This record gives sequence, structure tokens and C-alpha cells, in this order.
Amino acid sequence: MPGIGTVVNTLAVIAGSLIGMLAKKGLSEKMQESVMKTLGIATMFIGISCTMAEMLVVNEDGSIGTQGIMLMIVSLVIGTIVGELLKIEDGLESIGDKMKRFRIFQGDSRFTEGFVTATLVVCVGAMAIVGSLRDGLEGDPTLLFSKSILDFISTMIFASTLGIGVMCSAIPMGIYQGGITLLAGVIGNYLTDDIISGMSLVGSVMIFGVGINLFFGKKVKVGNMLPGLLIPVVYGIFTMLSA
Repeated sequence: MPGIGTVVNTLAVIAGSLIGMLAKKGLSEKMQESVMKTLGIATMFIGISCTMAEMLVVNEDGSIGTQGIMLMIVSLVIGTIVGELLKIEDGLESIGDKMKRFRIFQGDSRFTEGFVTATLVVCVGAMAIVGSLRDGLEGDPTLLFSKSILDFISTMIFASTLGIGVMCSAIPMGIYQGGITLLAGVIGNYLTDDIISGMSLVGSVMIFGVGINLFFGKKVKVGNMLPGLLIPVVYGIFTMLSA
């Protein structure tokens, strides 16, 4: 049934977050800080490895080359400009602050940080896009099931330091992936392998930015980079139409 992948993924984020929140009660403040920096290093490594996977290619002569560097740079720059004008990061934080007003979320000083950080991690990446498209076009949720396992582990660890805000990332993720699944029949034909690879490359750099924020404190407004994910789509469609 189309959409079951997103349902399972959403439940995995909630379950992982609940377990992480229970573990948080047994961690001292110093231990939480150490875990946060470890998460930062791990997230940066994931971002770097995923970026290299999309960027490095093996040429016919066996040499190692690169691809998509200029598209990545242009996408991030344009995306950041648009994001700054639209104040997307501020919007995400505003949503987190409004959700924090509910009594169940009060008392968690890191709610907004957890919500924004986890939302970026679970939504940005090729698995979210490709998995949702496969679920909608082919009724195959396998890739989203695999993503569910990864998200379960990552949100469990994030929630152990950032609290209940991490669990609330299930809401935007469910809307985002569910929307792609519903629109798969319309947009699926336009998202070629090159476009998805470009989006994955740009998204992987953003994940590296999330890692920087986790390790050093908030230094990069990753949320404002999100429009950059659309630049490979626009470029790819323009290339197809002009060919």
C-alpha cells in the first residue's frame, strides 16, 4: 500500500525518540555534553562520506575524478540567499517555539534545538526522496524501511541529549515524505538519476553543517540552505528541455 513506508518511518522516529528520552534521565549534564560532541563528529563524518560518494567518480582509464562541484556550490549559494531572504531557519525555530508552548513540551530548554536539528537530519537526504518516490510509483517501501532503521537509531541518540523536540521531527518528516509519495506520479518522471544525485550531494553538505552545529554550537544556519535542494531539480529539468 503506497504510504506505508512513511507511516513506518514516522513510528520509528517516535519510538527511537522515546527510548532516547528515557536514557536521557540517566545521563549527567557533563555526559550529555560529551555525547553531543560525539554526535557532531559522527554527523560530520556521515556528511563527508555521503558527499564523497556522490562527488567521486572512476574514469574509464581507472583514475579518480569529481563531478557536480560547481552545481553544489551554486546550489548552496543560491539556496542560502533565498533561505536568508525567506528566513527559513527562523521559521523552523518559530514553529519549535510555538510547539514548546504546549504543556507537555514545557520544561525542555533544548526543545527547539532538538526539533530543528532532527528535522534536518531525517528529511535531508536521497533516501527520503528516492524511498518516497518508490513507495508512490511502485508501491515498494523497502528503502523507507531501511531509512526507518537508521532514523530509529539516530533519533534515539539525538533524543538522549536533545529531548522531546527530536520526537516532534516526525511531523514535518511525515508531511514531507508523504507529500512526495502522493505526488510521485506527477514528479517521478522528472526526477532523473542525475537530479537525485545532485540533490543528495547538496543535502549531504547540509548534513555536514548540522554536524558542525552539534560539535561547536550553532555556527551554520543550515535551515536557510534548504532551497538549495531545488536547484539541481531546476537545472536538470532545464537541461532535459533544452536537449
